[in-house]
Amino acid sequence: MTSEALWALGRGCGITALGFLTVSMTLGIATRSGRPLPALPRFAVAEVHRFAALAGTLLVALHVGLLFADPYAQLRVIDFIVPFLGAYRPLWQGLGTLTLDLLIIVVVSSLLRQRLGLRAFRIVHWTSYALWPVALAHALGNGTDTDQLWFRVFAGCCAVAVAGALAWRLRAGFTEYSRARTSVDA
Repeated sequence: MTSEALWALGRGCGITALGFLTVSMTLGIATRSGRPLPALPRFAVAEVHRFAALAGTLLVALHVGLLFADPYAQLRVIDFIVPFLGAYRPLWQGLGTLTLDLLIIVVVSSLLRQRLGLRAFRIVHWTSYALWPVALAHALGNGTDTDQLWFRVFAGCCAVAVAGALAWRLRAGFTEYSRARTSVDA
């Protein structure tokens, strides 16, 4: 596989991952209300949220793996573990590393959900509220498509979707489930 193909696939996986993580974040916020969305019942919202999170996570793994294999990117193993050590745009690449680290924490907590208990799981899962804007900042600062109108529109739509969900979540009339929680909500 040529370097250009690795670069294009790596970029494409990163952009698509941002889209799936946006869907996951938006639906994760929506599931907290306990109400169905107009198009989906509550259980379906939770399932689509989980699917989008899994797809986004797998796409991030592909993004990282493809760019690591790309000789042009010149990434080292340490660049995926410790933020802000990269040679190319260290701040923005470091935000990508931080996103990866936070994503690993969320995935591990999801896999250990039963052992952690619901309260601990939720506390750790709140890391997602930090993960998403850091991922968006990484895409805007390190992405090679940031000067393209289509990417700006895409990133703007992602930001509007999450901001809208947060505004809905934070409004005074927002009601959550009763104290009795089920294992379906996230």
